[in-house]
Amino acid sequence: MNKLLSIVLALQLGGCATARTLDAAKPGAPLVYSGTRLDLYAIQGGCCAMDRFGAEAPSYPGVDLPASALLDTLLLPLSLLTVMGVGFQATGGL
Repeated sequence: MNKLLSIVLALQLGGCATARTLDAAKPGAPLVYSGTRLDLYAIQGGCCAMDRFGAEAPSYPGVDLPASALLDTLLLPLSLLTVMGVGFQATGGL
């Protein structure tokens, strides 16, 4: 069981659709549930993920879908604020 969990986590770290779409910042790309939408697009056989989302679809979108849905749900308040035009001037470090 631990080996299976380790394999699934390794696949998730390398190809999380939510992380890919948040990192893409393509103008006009969907922001709300973007990773989940990218996974569903790939599962349905979408041809042009880079043009639509600004990011490539993960190699295994069916495996990525539950984690992306969870992360998109956790980030939903920030996604909605971004869609409404509220900007954040966040910086890290000291």
